Amino acid sequence: MNLAAVPGTGPATSPLPVVRPSKVKEFSDLPTGRTLVMGVLNITEDSFSDGGRYVNADDAIKHGLRLMYSGADIIDVGGESTRPGAAFVDPEVEAGRIIPVVEALSKAGAVISVDTMHVSTARAAVEAGAHIINDVSGLTHETGMPELVAELGVPYVLMHRRGDQQNMHDFAHYDDVVGEVLAELGELRQTFLDAGVKPEQLIIDPGLGFAKEAPHNWALLHRLAEFEAFGHPVLIGTSRKRFLGSLLSSSGVPAAAEARDAATAATSALAAAAGVWGVRVHEVEATYDAVKVATAWIHGGSGETVPGA
Repeated sequence: MNLAAVPGTGPATSPLPVVRPSKVKEFSDLPTGRTLVMGVLNITEDSFSDGGRYVNADDAIKHGLRLMYSGADIIDVGGESTRPGAAFVDPEVEAGRIIPVVEALSKAGAVISVDTMHVSTARAAVEAGAHIINDVSGLTHETGMPELVAELGVPYVLMHRRGDQQNMHDFAHYDDVVGEVLAELGELRQTFLDAGVKPEQLIIDPGLGFAKEAPHNWALLHRLAEFEAFGHPVLIGTSRKRFLGSLLSSSGVPAAAEARDAATAATSALAAAAGVWGVRVHEVEATYDAVKVATAWIHGGSGETVPGA
């Protein structure tokens, strides 16, 4: 696709023109019958892969539109890096970065998830048009988040993580990583249900790379079916993560972040073939194609029409 022809993706203008569809999409409008692709939009200075590229709101909106027109079903907008060692960001600063972008992309017809650990930011983003709260805080979730999710009634990504971005590496010790992550997610899940969150609101994420080393990530991917047993949709994020860089290392030097996109597409295809609800990625086009291949693979022997093909 020629992105230069897509409204809002050409040379910088001020204010940025925004596509206005006849119907703004809702979560319920998302495709069914295949794994969804969630495109990453980091409005941060220090994200490991693309920090600093989209701090300007116009640049962020343009990139969000590129992701959408490249096939992303959901745009995941975040204003605070959660990579190991990242600095904490004040919620007011975080909200200032993302709310104008959420508003614009929502008007452009995108289904949006807000990548935040903060109650105040989550509320503001949903009020601005976000459809999903994607909270990576795990066992350290902010007080009030379960009640907010129950009040708003929106889908919520419940991710496993121990510690925070500055110390989670210290907690990457497991005797049985799959069993322990399942148990800790189960306890976290119950906390939200006890607060009044409906089961159908929850999406489960094992949290690859968050307080986990490479062998832990591969073990979790190998046993995705056990996370499906919760009865909730499962979201997987392998995109450009360190364990892929290590796998593709040359002479002991990990592959650069953007050199991990083919491996990301491969792991996303395998996750899609395992039946996950969604995959979260930086580079959308290759993964969108990989998901379609996985869908065709699943349906190929049944004689059914392949969704999205």
